[in-house]
Amino acid sequence: MNISGDDFYALISDMLQRRGTETLQRTLYRGLREAILNGRMLAESRLPGSRIIAEQLGISRNTVNAALEQLTLEGFLHRNRQGTRVAHVGHRDSVQPAQVLEVKLAQRVARLPAPTSRAMPVPAFTPGTPAIHYFPLPLWRRLYDRVLREEGSALLGYGDPAGERSLRSAIARHLALSRGIECDASQIVITEGALEGVNLCTQLLSETGDIAWIEDPGYAGAKSAFAKSGLTMVGMPVDEEGMRLETEGEHSPTLIFTSPSHQFPYGSVLSIHRRFALLEFARQHNAWIIEDDYDSEFRYSGEPVPAMMGMQKNAPVVYLGTFSKTLFPSLRIGFMVMPKALANAAQPAIGSLLRGGHRAEQRTLALFIEEGHYARHLAAMRRLYRKRYKQLRDALHAELHVPHRVLAGEGGMHLTVAIDGIDDKAVARQASQYQMAPAALSGYYLDEQQGQTGLVLGYGNTPASQFAPGIRRLQTLIMQSRGEKG
Repeated sequence: MNISGDDFYALISDMLQRRGTETLQRTLYRGLREAILNGRMLAESRLPGSRIIAEQLGISRNTVNAALEQLTLEGFLHRNRQGTRVAHVGHRDSVQPAQVLEVKLAQRVARLPAPTSRAMPVPAFTPGTPAIHYFPLPLWRRLYDRVLREEGSALLGYGDPAGERSLRSAIARHLALSRGIECDASQIVITEGALEGVNLCTQLLSETGDIAWIEDPGYAGAKSAFAKSGLTMVGMPVDEEGMRLETEGEHSPTLIFTSPSHQFPYGSVLSIHRRFALLEFARQHNAWIIEDDYDSEFRYSGEPVPAMMGMQKNAPVVYLGTFSKTLFPSLRIGFMVMPKALANAAQPAIGSLLRGGHRAEQRTLALFIEEGHYARHLAAMRRLYRKRYKQLRDALHAELHVPHRVLAGEGGMHLTVAIDGIDDKAVARQASQYQMAPAALSGYYLDEQQGQTGLVLGYGNTPASQFAPGIRRLQTLIMQSRGEKG
């Protein structure tokens, strides 16, 4: 043994006296294990017999044997008829205490966009957050209790990987009425939010190294999904007619990501001639369009803009929707709709890629839709957001005196304010000190250094009473970022 018998017993005795709520067996096990790991007991050192250890420490032999057996099981000791010896456990403390392990993330992960703030309570102007305090929680609780009462433990298994049939059927009926998409439950897959839908598209439809076209600026989640899948991203500029196709000199894409009904973050609507041009381009080049329809339910003038998927029969479009924006974020239920041929081909893979789950929540949401509560909630939120949209525009006009342009679109839950010559990321960071979370517009570009600067202001979960004082504070921060006095 590397330490004397007296030192060995003194070490263990001291640990036994300071063991607190631990059992004697656990304390003895831990003391011997630490002595082996820190080198105080070298490999091939022989331990006294269990009877001698028990007598010296004043504990039962069964306790000693139990600790020694556990250490033997884990490979720290060897026990046989010749006695108990310390095993060779490899290098211990091979790194000096002052040294720190250098951690290098994979390049595709290191390049992911900065995460969006998820603070609670939700700060003012946080983009993408609905008015969660207006959600009819008592009604939801009653429906949830009803599902559990009627289904019980039958819902505790994994379920269909594609999601609960009742929810997929309810979504199909809703889409036919509201978005002009004719589909059935077999074409729908329930996802954990829209981002999982993007991930599924990359897994099903692309290979590492393929090209993906994205709106620039555009949804950071799509950039994250494509980056971690090893796709090469090419940015397509955005103007008042939505994504502008610039195909000269570029290799053909495998995936094309767009939010045609309400572009994020500019708010523009993809014009009809660009929609048809995009559909034709995708057909000619065997590309798939991923249509992100994240908040088209909230349009404040005219008729709802039809979905691209419903414009042509068998269009090369995968449609993504989410309930995180229309109901509440923590619900984490989204869905993807595939053309019939793709749905049939993907069915075996869905079972390998997904496991199902959240069955009670999905059944509850199905009831919420089928009984008309979803349509009523959407109508109420549309009225609320239309009012807040106008109030925020009025506050910007009255309180924001630096030169700016409001990029809105007639819908959604955010306004984008383009402001030249500011450090929008610094303004966003400083705003967090005042319980505000506007997003920096430049952060949504592929090349943040070359992007338009400004702020993306969410108003879905921000009361109108906070608009004017919030804009005044942002005005001060913007001027400070320019070195001007407020």
